[in-house]
Amino acid sequence: MKIRIKGNSLRYRLTKTDVENFDRDGYLEESINFGSQVFKYALQRSATEFLTAGFSDNTIIMYMPAAMAVEWASTDRVGYESNNQMYLLIEKDFKCLDNVAEDQSDNYPNPLSLKLQH
Repeated sequence: MKIRIKGNSLRYRLTKTDVENFDRDGYLEESINFGSQVFKYALQRSATEFLTAGFSDNTIIMYMPAAMAVEWASTDRVGYESNNQMYLLIEKDFKCLDNVAEDQSDNYPNPLSLKLQH
């Protein structure tokens, strides 16, 4: 799972395995060590009606409604967004069209690559 924070927006991108684990467990978490402190970001299935997010104990949690989570994991839907107090976006991570050093073997096929092949 990747996180992107810019201004008042928060975006998560998940690989195929991330989506499968989230579908199974209802929770997914990543962390990074900053010396003596650990920063975490997580995705949690919830009873909320919309995507929401919170921050406490050095952890950002994005809450995804259960019905939304089921649809997202079981269909080709790319993602969801919400724009209340902050802009939230969660989406499946596609393979890049250009060459990058990052391992993309677990990313979703990029729909634009199919158009480029024709």
